[in-house]
Amino acid sequence: MSNNMPAAEIDIDEALVTRLLAAQHPDLATLPVAPLASGWDNAVFRLGDELTVRLPRRQIGADVIATEQRWLPELALRLPLPTPRPLRVGMPTAEYPWRWSICPWLPGNTAATSPPANLTDAARALGAFVAALHTPAPTDAPFNPYRSVPLCARAQRLQQRVAQLTTAIDVDAVQQLWQALSSRPVWSHSPTWMHGDLHAMNVLVHEGRISAVIDFGDLAAGEPAPDLAVAWMLFAPAERAVFRAASGAIDTDTWARGRGWALVFALEYLANSADNLTMHQLGRRTLAAVLSDHD
Repeated sequence: MSNNMPAAEIDIDEALVTRLLAAQHPDLATLPVAPLASGWDNAVFRLGDELTVRLPRRQIGADVIATEQRWLPELALRLPLPTPRPLRVGMPTAEYPWRWSICPWLPGNTAATSPPANLTDAARALGAFVAALHTPAPTDAPFNPYRSVPLCARAQRLQQRVAQLTTAIDVDAVQQLWQALSSRPVWSHSPTWMHGDLHAMNVLVHEGRISAVIDFGDLAAGEPAPDLAVAWMLFAPAERAVFRAASGAIDTDTWARGRGWALVFALEYLANSADNLTMHQLGRRTLAAVLSDHD
């Protein structure tokens, strides 16, 4: 049994976006508005040629956007790839209950649907992004209850997904690998920044090259391993090694926990992809890469 994308708690359309702009950013209210994407937590609209409007569609999305508005503008200054840093902030109204953001338009398609033309170059670029992000986090950085925890803390949720997917996966292989990876020593250093949701649908590719990293709603203090999971989503073993080398001093246990997080994400994608073929295919590819890796 699989889950569909959660229903929106607020109906958001072009007319609502235009009214919010007219009230709070009137200099932008005459620009054309068009739907661009709708994810689990946010709806995104194109605003003219150079901007987007990002609005939570659920309460959890409102929490996410607050994190982006607080931290991404300063982090973006030192990251080597463009990000949807909030350029302006929208406030709640009687009609719409949450904060929202106006961000730059970032051209490209997701790496899940449009893989980079040169995977070695892509691995080097994404590794450099990860290395630049994974710096010590300040004491007031957000804690993410799903990402800022040790890999082994995901055991109960993973077993629920295994039970849900019994007929769709090699249960024995998954269980053996999970046991080996989740028993690795936990991160013992100070918390670093992490993207928290660095998967192939949050990496943009334009003209064959990685052009941006998007969706920083899970940005938090933790360890590097959750972000390393993208190596098994996008790259074959040779490019995976390039990514690892470019990501900084990644020790063997941290790399193994990254593979463990890739296993966690793969099962999540498979369990929640009844209405999303791209997510299902990403889950299937990631699981195959994780299980076949002999590093």
